Formats: sequence, structure tokens, C-alpha cells
Amino acid sequence: MLKKYFRRLESIIALAQSLMTPKQFIFLSSVLIGISCSLAVIVLKTFAHSVFSFATYINGILKLSFINSILPIVGILLTVFVVKKVLNGTIQKGTSQILYAVAKKASIIPRKQMYAQIVTSSLTVGLGGSAGLESPIVITGAAFGSNFAQNYKMSYKDRTLMIGCGVAAGIAAAFNAPIAGVLFAIEVLLVDVSISAFTPIMISAATGALVSAIVLDESILLSFKKQENFDYHNIPFYVILGVLTGLVAIYYSRNFQRVEHYFAKQQIGPYKKALIGSSLLALLIFIFPTLFGEGYESIKSLSETDPGQLLDNTLFADFRNNHWVLLLFVGATMMVKVFASGLTIGSGGNGGNFAPSLFLGSYLGYFFSKLVTLIGLSKLPISNFTMVGMAGILSGLFHAPLTAIFLIAEITGGYGLMIPLMMVSSISFAISKRFEKYSLDVKGLAKKGHAFTSNKDSNILSTLDIDSIIQCDYLTVHPDENLSKLVDLISHSNQVVFAVVDNEKDLLGVVHFNDIREIIFNAYRVKYTQIKDVMKTPAATISSFDSMEIVMSKFEKTKSAFLPVLRNEKYYGFISKSIALEAYRTKLRSMTIE
Repeated sequence: MLKKYFRRLESIIALAQSLMTPKQFIFLSSVLIGISCSLAVIVLKTFAHSVFSFATYINGILKLSFINSILPIVGILLTVFVVKKVLNGTIQKGTSQILYAVAKKASIIPRKQMYAQIVTSSLTVGLGGSAGLESPIVITGAAFGSNFAQNYKMSYKDRTLMIGCGVAAGIAAAFNAPIAGVLFAIEVLLVDVSISAFTPIMISAATGALVSAIVLDESILLSFKKQENFDYHNIPFYVILGVLTGLVAIYYSRNFQRVEHYFAKQQIGPYKKALIGSSLLALLIFIFPTLFGEGYESIKSLSETDPGQLLDNTLFADFRNNHWVLLLFVGATMMVKVFASGLTIGSGGNGGNFAPSLFLGSYLGYFFSKLVTLIGLSKLPISNFTMVGMAGILSGLFHAPLTAIFLIAEITGGYGLMIPLMMVSSISFAISKRFEKYSLDVKGLAKKGHAFTSNKDSNILSTLDIDSIIQCDYLTVHPDENLSKLVDLISHSNQVVFAVVDNEKDLLGVVHFNDIREIIFNAYRVKYTQIKDVMKTPAATISSFDSMEIVMSKFEKTKSAFLPVLRNEKYYGFISKSIALEAYRTKLRSMTIE
């Protein structure tokens, strides 16, 4: 019955496509994708919130902290089971996969990603895994956009635009923050879009936020009502917070990858790996119960009048009114959060680092402002610092300062904190960028040679395949031959550059037509001059395994029109600068979203 309904809906959309102009259909598509993504968000968020409420309710009755520790073990094991038995043993994690799909796979994302992320992340995070739902939401939105475009035979440019619409709608629906959704899609994923592409992305984000606001209970969304006025006297403390958030973002990024890589290297079965990792996570949650799930409830608690409730139903419940014990608890939780998230995802669970970054930022902002207040240095607005700290960590971890600024501005219900948000986010971004060239999600791609940054040239060059522009059919010459052989080759080919190689295919030098132009018109010199007498050492050589960014850098430094290519230290062919630039221009035209 459901299948029949969807087929009828597809027929209606196909009819609309035939009656509309391409631009009108893109606008309609952005609305439909926004609705689809928001519904996925509603399912995920409702399930995760229901499980958290149930676990809290059971804890309140039984007063047993270990109840919360059991659920994540079950959730991660179930996630591994689903991946292995239902999803053919693989699932994509992290928003970097979207970047890779856009650049290397013509914006085609597997159909299974439309449901795989919802199922696995709801099991992992919904049952207490210490990660976030936003990255799975983003991948799901991108999959909706990509597959919608494929279904209606849209071009590569339009498929990419639909991916951006899905991403923006997902973030907008998750936080009821449409501006942040648009900025995240453009700042983090689609770094090269024209002004006209904003409209469908904005429509999709607004649609996602609207559906989410209508259907989702406000208590499920991360939102804040308490906010104090900005006092310019606190500017020095905001500057210090910016520095701290930048350093903590680096700490999180590096340690998260260490934990994840440690599990990746273990040669053990997936269930055993999941059991070991989830058991360690259970221990951390037993000591620090606020690590359970996304952690948004504890973030709200920190900004309210009674943050001591964080210690309820913990080993430290007797000290709930002791400010110093609460401060130490918050500080310790903040430092171990990275290991909880690393264990969750590294052991086989599915989730993202968006929610952990907000968790970490709120805890850091509270810790810093409360410490300054307790030691009597100044009385700081703790709720403001708690919220601004979230923007700092988000900016430093994802290298997305604009997204961080407007996300926190939107979820706090106003722009009264705009100045400190801008200060803390920019400082954190600058510090993180200084020590970490790539954001957390992009680092993995960078290590594989697939880095995508805000530099448009680097992004395009990284997508070009060097093998496609190497010319391997160039004729070669031997150093002991005389120029008559070379003159004969020139007269029967279009080559202007020749590689000089020995019998073992070792590159000894190159001869360019322009360098011997005067000699070849002198028959005597042609007959008695050997090639080794006129060959030159190449200005640079290229490895067939070099990236295109390295290739173009060598062309720029040497000012050469041709450079020889080596494979396994042997001569392999030539790359022409003109051909490389033509490949760049062709790729640029195909990738530009209009």
C-alpha cells in the first residue's frame, strides 16, 4: 500500500516537472526535500528524546546509576548487527563522505543512506551512545537530495544543489535554525556557490525549520530562554574564552582521532570490538552520567538557575550544593567527553561530533565563568558564557565560524550575544586553523589525498585525475644518438619536447625543440652532434602519484610548458601545462553551481 502511494506521488512530481521550467522545478524540489529531511529529523529526535526520558524515569525510581550504562552497550551492539546483516557490512560516517561524493562520485550518494543513518544513529545515540545525531541527519539529507535528483534525471550541478538543500534542511530542522542550516551547507560543504543558488537552499532550510517547529515538541529541541545583557566590561574574559575554546577544539580533534584509529587498527571481530568499546563507554557513563546520549538536557541545565541537578543520581549526589565539587565534575566531564565520543563511534556505533562540540563548549563556558566568579576575580554572566562557549568549540572543530555564530544566536532566541559570539568564534577558529589545517571531518580525507577546503582552486585540483592528462605516447631518444635521429622524429611528429632515456628507461634529460632550433638547420652540426651534448636536466619531475595541486605548483615554480613524469623512478610520459589547465577549466565549469 505504501509503495503504491509513493509511486503515485512520484508520478505527480514527474508531471509537475514536465509542466514547469527547470528553475521552477528546482524550487519545488527544495520544498519537497525540506519536508522529507524534517520528517527524518523528527523521527530521530523523538526516538532519542523518548529513550533518554525513559532512562531518566527508571533512574529516578530505582536510584541505580548503572541502568544508564547498560543501554549504550545494547545500542552499539545492535548498530553493529544492523550494519553487518542489513547494510552489507559498511556504512558511511561523517560529513566528509558528502564532500567526497560531490567531488569524486558526481554527487551520487547510495540510496541506502536515506535510511541507514536514521536506523543506526537512532540505535546508537538513542540508546545512550555519547555522540550526536546531526552528522547522520546531514548525510540523510544529502542522500535525500542526491537520490531525488537522480530519480528525476537532474544534471550534476542540480544534484549538488539538491544535496545542499538536504543538508541545510537537516540542520535547520534539528535546531529550528534556518540561517545556520544555510550557512552550514555553504560554509562547510558547498564552498563554491553562486548567489542564485542561495534561493533554493534557503527555501529548503525554511521548510525544514517550519515543519520541525510545527511537529516537534519544543522541549526536544536545543533552545535557551535565559540570557543576560552583554556587558562590554567582560570583553577580556570573552577573549580568554576564545583562546580556551580554540585549544580545547584542538585537544578534542586530536584525541578523538587517536581513539578512533586505535579501534580501527584492532584485528578483532566487530562484535568483540563493539563489546569492548561500549563497556569502556559504560564505565565512563557510570561515573559521569551526563555523557549519556547527545547531552542536550545537561547543556540546558548548566544555563539554568540550578546546575547542581547535574549531580542528581550520580556518585556525587550528596555534593549537589557544593559549588567546587560541581565545578570539578563539570571540568572532568568536559575532558573525558572526547574519549566517550571516540569509544562510541570507534567501537562501531554511528553518530557525529556536532552535538559533542556543543556539549564541550557549554561545559567549558560554564567552567571558566564559574571559576572566575568563585575566585572573586569578577562576577560573570554564567549563562552567557555557557552559550558562547558552544560557538567557540563548534567554530574551532568544524572551521565554520559563521555557522557557529548564527546557530547559537538562533537557538538563544535573539542576537543580544552577537558581539561575544563573533569574538569567541573568530579567535577559536584562528587558533584551531593555526595548528590544525583541516577541520575534524576533513582530516581523514586529507590523509588519503582527498582534502577539500575553502580554497576553490585546491578543491578543483584535488578532483582531477593525473593519469587522465599524462601523455605516455611521447617518442624518446637515446643519449648516444646524433641529432639526425631527433630531426627525423620532429619532422614526423608534433612533439616539441623529447625525453632522453637509456636502455633501462631511466630519465637522463630532456631536449626541447626551441633549444636546438639553430642547430637543426646546420647539416654538419646535426651529423656530428650527439643528443647528450644538447640535452638539459629537467627543471622538475613529476611522480605519477603526485596530486594535481603538486603538479600545478611545480609548473608555477619552473615556468615550464612540459614536465616529465616518472613512475617507479622510470620515465613514464609528459604532462603539458596547457592540457592540465584545460582539464581544470572543464572541471570548473562542471562544478560551478549556478
